[in-house]
Amino acid sequence: GIVYYANWLRFLERGRTELLRMLGQEHSALREERNVHWVVRRCAIDYLKPARLDETIEVVTSCGELRGASLDMLQHARRSDEILVRAELTVACMGVAGRPVRLPPLVRAALARVSGSSPPRSRHIRI
Repeated sequence: GIVYYANWLRFLERGRTELLRMLGQEHSALREERNVHWVVRRCAIDYLKPARLDETIEVVTSCGELRGASLDMLQHARRSDEILVRAELTVACMGVAGRPVRLPPLVRAALARVSGSSPPRSRHIRI
């Protein structure tokens, strides 16, 4: 009845996808229109408290440092005000050939808006 640790990676991925969607920068459009693919280069997760079946959690995602072809993302999953999981990730932009590409200017500007204190909230995820 407790969420398996690896499933948190899926929930966090959904949170990052929702963030891009909320900013008008969907994965599919970035891939099709700009040949930009997002890859996780590094992920550090702290599992603080368990979540159980039939609970609703919220994933909150914000951006840290924006670099040329990569950025840091900070995420936490919570049940009400209780933080269950905290993660720090480095996400890189890759081209179709598997080489790093610069963050597109529109994406950079959109992500810069969610750097700092008040990140947008993703949709609730029902476990």
